[in-house]
Formats: sequence, structure tokens, C-alpha cells
Amino acid sequence: MDDIRIGILLYPGAQTSAAMGLADLFHIAERMALSADRDMPHLRVRTFTAEDTGAVGTGPSAVAQTTGAPDIATNHDAPCHVLVLPPTLVSPIEPEVAAPLAGWLRARHAEGTSLASVCGGAFLLAETGLLDGRAATTHWNYADTFRERFPRVALDTDRLIIDGGDILSAGGLMSWTDLGLKLVERFLGPVIMAQTARMMLVDPPGREQRYYSSFTPRLTHGDPAVLKAQHVLQASEGRDARLATLAQHAGLEERTLLRRFQKATGLTTTEYAQRLRVAKAQELLQFGRLPVERISWEVGYADAGAFRKVFHRIVGLTPGEYRQRFRT
Repeated sequence: MDDIRIGILLYPGAQTSAAMGLADLFHIAERMALSADRDMPHLRVRTFTAEDTGAVGTGPSAVAQTTGAPDIATNHDAPCHVLVLPPTLVSPIEPEVAAPLAGWLRARHAEGTSLASVCGGAFLLAETGLLDGRAATTHWNYADTFRERFPRVALDTDRLIIDGGDILSAGGLMSWTDLGLKLVERFLGPVIMAQTARMMLVDPPGREQRYYSSFTPRLTHGDPAVLKAQHVLQASEGRDARLATLAQHAGLEERTLLRRFQKATGLTTTEYAQRLRVAKAQELLQFGRLPVERISWEVGYADAGAFRKVFHRIVGLTPGEYRQRFRT
């Protein structure tokens, strides 16, 4: 099984203890996974650093491979599956300092790398522009400053983790543990996540029961045209799934996009959008009080009956059963 490549970016002001803690968490998770099944993937963690020069084009360089067996070769040229921006103990990164790193992060995202931030790391993530029109979270104490700098981001500091598939954000200073467990669940499964949490004597976060985030999009398939279409779908949470729009962003004929999209993701564009819509509905059912008919409308279904059928087919429960079982 292919290795899972995880990058941690030590941008200026990043909390090094959180970066080290994340590396340790992934090391523990890998050990748990391999002890259970030797065919489980290795987690390859690389720490990236960048000089605080502010020069356009300055990009991070890989400085360490912190986990993984030393006798197994690692492809350092392959894109990371995810890049994590740790929290900061100082003021959020300034725009002029963030600019060269933001460009580097945009390029990695375009290659299929998921981006994740913790606490003040959301400021660097937002500087990429990739959060515009999307939901994100950061520490509640940064809320006003964040909204002033990034008015196009749908900030929600009531939520500790927001998992958008290709972009994740975690709120509190110590929520790197929550994010780390979220990524362990994504790459190694919920059982290994729970074992890792027990070993570290931390509670599995409530979000780990949010089945709305169980859909993990395949983003490292290497087809940049399809990836552009996926980014459109992710940004609209599946509500804008018009084939003409997706094809335009992908720069492909509609029939070509359909063929390449299914080959790259394993799903049709319609199936992909349905899973994104259902994921959002699961969140609203678990954490809100809206009636099912209103939730149906919120996630893009004018026909509540059709929504119920799609939800049941994907989740295995009706919306009402799901709310009764998982509502917090």
C-alpha cells in the first residue's frame, strides 16, 4: 500500500511544540496500524521551513522526515497528501510575510494536496484565497481580526473542526490533537484513531462521530483538470454541479470530463455532488434544529422526498433516524 505523505509547515511564528506533537501523534498511529496489519500504509511526516524574507517566490524547503521506517525509501518529489499549518503563539502572520508562502501553498493545493490549519494557522491558509466563499474556523479570540482581513470567508468559531475534504481547519490552540486524530481517521480508519486517542490519553473528539465528514474525496489522482472540477464542487458543497460549469473550469469537453472524472475519483460528478450534499445535511441534522424539509432546501434539494431517498441510500439511515442517533 502506498505511503501517506504528511507535511507540517513551520511558517514564521508557528508553534514548534504543536508540530512536534503532531509528528508524535502520527508516529503513534502508524505504530498502532502496523501492529494490527503489516499491510497498512506508512505515515511519512516531513517538516517544512521557510526563511522570513517576504521575497516573492521564496518557498519552503523540506528539512526533516520525522516518522517512518528509515529503511523504506520515500519519494520526496511526490506531493503530500496533506499539509498542516500549526497554531501560533504570537500575532497572526502578516500579509506581506504570508504572501510567498501562500503562493507555494496554492501550488501544492493545485497538485492535489489537502491543506489544514490549526488556530492562528488559518490566517496563512486564508491568505491563499482558497477559503473565499467557504466555511472555516480559528480561535474565537481571533474572530474579529479574521473577519476584518478575510470578509469573504464564512468564519464559524462555534465549530472546533471544519472538514471540507480538500481544506480543513481547527479552532483552538490545542486542537492540533483533534486535527491529528481527524487525519488519522481519514488515512488509517476510525479504529486506529480510537486506539491512538487512548494511547495518548486524550478523548476522541465529538467531531469524530460526525459522519458528515466520512466522505474523503480522492484528490491525489494526478489529473489537474479533474481536480479543478473537484475544487468547484467542494467550494459549493455540491450545490453547483452543473456539468457545463464543471467542464468550463476543467477546460474539457463535457463528455471528456465525465469520463476522466469517474476514472480519477471513482464517482460520477452527480454521485460526488450527492455525497457532498449529504455530508452537509449530516452536519445540520446533528448540530442544528432545522426541520428535515428545510435542511433539504439548504443543501440544494427542492424535493424533500428525493433528498430522503438519496440520504438513506448513502448513509443507510433516514434523516430522522440519523438525527435521533447522533444529535449532540
